[in-house]
Amino acid sequence: MRETVHRHLGKVVAGAAMAVAGTAVMVGITLPGTAGADETGAGKGGKSGQTTGQAAQDQGGGAVAPGVVAQAPAEGEKGTGRDPLTDDEVEQVQRIALNRQLLVNGENVEGARGPQRLGVELADPETAELDDPNAPRRADVTFYDYRTDTLVTRTVNLATGKVERTSTQHGVQPPLSRDEQTEAARVLIADPAGAGLKADYKDATDEELTSPDQLQLTGMVYLASPGAQPAALDKCGEHRCVRLFPKVKNGPWIDARTLVIDLSTRKVGKLAH
Repeated sequence: MRETVHRHLGKVVAGAAMAVAGTAVMVGITLPGTAGADETGAGKGGKSGQTTGQAAQDQGGGAVAPGVVAQAPAEGEKGTGRDPLTDDEVEQVQRIALNRQLLVNGENVEGARGPQRLGVELADPETAELDDPNAPRRADVTFYDYRTDTLVTRTVNLATGKVERTSTQHGVQPPLSRDEQTEAARVLIADPAGAGLKADYKDATDEELTSPDQLQLTGMVYLASPGAQPAALDKCGEHRCVRLFPKVKNGPWIDARTLVIDLSTRKVGKLAH
């Protein structure tokens, strides 16, 4: 798909990278114009490996012994020191951090019970523990409660299995989870403002766009800047708002930079060009 399709959203971008610019306070990103456009599995890496094998056969004068793929060692249940968190540890701390109060009173991005899980990271040691090789391993578990637009961080001691502290913050917007990007696309597709997105998708694929699963999604948080957006988006930053950069799977990017999805209100606003 090499044509530029002019529709409500402006254009379908294929080939060149899009430099993201806007009036909001945001971190700029560059979208690769060709990434994922041809995912046939026969890239340069496969060809290079084949050539290397043939060269070894020519030099050795005989058949090359088949390669042996060593199995990765089984991941232990617990790490030590500053080792990355194991899968078991991540599962454990998420379960511990999600107490009954959060589960009953919180709300996730889909409006269901319980806060939205954002991530789990190994926590930094306390100041007094910086030189202690046996310092306790802790994990910071972050949630976003859409009911109150609150970022909740709970620090869990991996040795004791107890929550050592809980912090809540308003107006703090960490990077989006994959589930939030998917829900933002679902809201946009269902909204009248998504008509241009669906028209561009139709032009690129000859198919109707009905689900986020049809798109490859990248998204970033949008923060409002005084006077830089319509009044409907002035609370972005207090609310959790998203700018999406959708891509047709194995196809072109669709330029949706002027659209902002407020996940807190499930409404879509449009920025001026």
